[in-house]
Amino acid sequence: MTVQKKTSGSVQRVRDALAAAGLQNEVQELAASTRSAQDAARAVGCDVAQIVKSLVLKGAVSGKLFLVLTSGSNRVCVSRVATLAGEEVGMADAASVRDWTGFAIGGVPPLGHLKPLPTFIDRDLTPHAIVWAAAGSPNALFHLTPEELVGITNGTVTVVAEGE
Repeated sequence: MTVQKKTSGSVQRVRDALAAAGLQNEVQELAASTRSAQDAARAVGCDVAQIVKSLVLKGAVSGKLFLVLTSGSNRVCVSRVATLAGEEVGMADAASVRDWTGFAIGGVPPLGHLKPLPTFIDRDLTPHAIVWAAAGSPNALFHLTPEELVGITNGTVTVVAEGE
């Protein structure tokens, strides 16, 4: 007898948020971890540049959180994000990420958050026909177009990568 793994509440929240946004995108729950961009790319058979890495940064003065969605092949330039945010920023702690988004680090999706986060989207994601984003757990992903990513996040497409 095969036992089917129960979908986590976090993954279901992503499915519900996708449906609420009018998207029919399938969330794939995989046996392999997708915690790193390289792992995720191997798991779905795409280029690492097509993986959407979700980083949550926290304003040093306001305490406000900012979501940065970057290409899996890039490193985020924190000083660029600080300029976009209008204040110094640093990596948000795990408790703040969970409090604001409802998701744990390692599976933060671009939508379905408890509180809205200003979102900056790496322009290097835009040339791809399809990109893959986290879906609420370290082994769940969904694909979408860059245009859909901008639409579901109301994000700003900009330069966030180091060296650009």
